[in-house]
Amino acid sequence: MSAVALDGSEPIAAARHFARGFMTGVQAVHGIPVSERAMGLVQLVVSELVTNTHKHAPGPCLLDLEVVDGAVEISVWDTNATLPAACPADPGRVGQHGLEIAMAVSRSFEVRREPVGKRVKATVVLTDDPGGHPAGRLM
Repeated sequence: MSAVALDGSEPIAAARHFARGFMTGVQAVHGIPVSERAMGLVQLVVSELVTNTHKHAPGPCLLDLEVVDGAVEISVWDTNATLPAACPADPGRVGQHGLEIAMAVSRSFEVRREPVGKRVKATVVLTDDPGGHPAGRLM
C-alpha cells in the first residue's frame, strides 16, 4: 500500500504523478505485470476522483493505492460528507462526466461516509481482457 496526502495548488497533477510512480513500482519492484490500459486507467480514475475532491471538498484529501487480488484499489478520502452521485445521462452535457467515467472503467466502485468526510473507492484490474472489455479481467 502507498498513500499520499494532497493539499495545494496542483493536487491533480501530483495525484497522477503519484499513481504513475506507484504503477511503475508495482511492475518493476514486485514483478506484477501492468498493461498500458491499466496504467492509463489508474491515472484516469485517480485524476477524476481527486478532481472531484479538489472542486467540492474543503481541505486536504488522502489518496491510497494498493494491489489486491490482481487489481489496484484506489481510495480517496476527503473532508466533505456529501456523497457524490453521477448525473443523469445527457449527451449534450459538457463536463461533469468524471464520476461516470470512473464507474465505467472500474471493476468495482463504492462511496461511503467516514466519521469525518467520505471515502470513494474504485478498483482497476491489472490484466487486459482478451475480449477487449475496458475494465480488463480479474486474474
